[in-house]
Amino acid sequence: MSQIPLISSTIKQLLKQRKLTYKDVAVHLEQSEATIKRMFSNEQFSLNKLESICELLQLTLCDLFELSQAQQAQISQLTAQQEQELMDNPKLFLVAVCVRDGWLFEDIILHYQIEELECIRLLARLDKLNMIQLLPNNNYKLLIAQDFSWIPGGPLERYIEQQVLGKFLQGDFNQEDGYRFYLRGSYSDATISTIKRRLQQLTKEVAQLNEQDIKLPLNKRQGVGLLLAMRPWQLGQFKDMLRKPSDPNSKES
Repeated sequence: MSQIPLISSTIKQLLKQRKLTYKDVAVHLEQSEATIKRMFSNEQFSLNKLESICELLQLTLCDLFELSQAQQAQISQLTAQQEQELMDNPKLFLVAVCVRDGWLFEDIILHYQIEELECIRLLARLDKLNMIQLLPNNNYKLLIAQDFSWIPGGPLERYIEQQVLGKFLQGDFNQEDGYRFYLRGSYSDATISTIKRRLQQLTKEVAQLNEQDIKLPLNKRQGVGLLLAMRPWQLGQFKDMLRKPSDPNSKES
């Protein structure tokens, strides 16, 4: 299996952390910005170019490969048993969400009705579930990737569908930090694939931004819900007006 997509993703994350742009890479490699964008888009890196990019990032190639492996080691999807245990224990689910967002131990017990010893036990349970690595002084290392995915049809997805999405979409999106956009259209298979690929890329970028902002104190952040969705769809009232197969003017008759 090719490791290039993982290396490309790691480089992009490192560039963002260091506030470097494709233009900076282009200047360092003495190439056009368009060439650099194409190189990242196609994920085609020669060894020499990787080494030059590492120089810009002040890393060695070994450093880059180690960081890529560390990123790969994170869990991208929970097991059905892990998801079900979170659903069966609301406080465990709450603490799991908090640690995924980088909350400190002190933040959790300050903001929620969870006592210190109880929170320690919940963190220990997350450690047993291999979702975090519990460290001294109630610190932890997160083992879940920021862009982890739900099991299709699994306990977590069913919970989101039944308890979250409806309430989320019925909320007020006219606030300063809110945004809602709905668009329908008729697209070719190729265009649908392009849209899906770009939505997947946006998901990864948003996850990387969340990981970047985790380093900020809690009072500098706010919880935000973001929904990306696409599926074959037609409004119900339009479907009701479709001709029936028995209709002499129907294309299917």
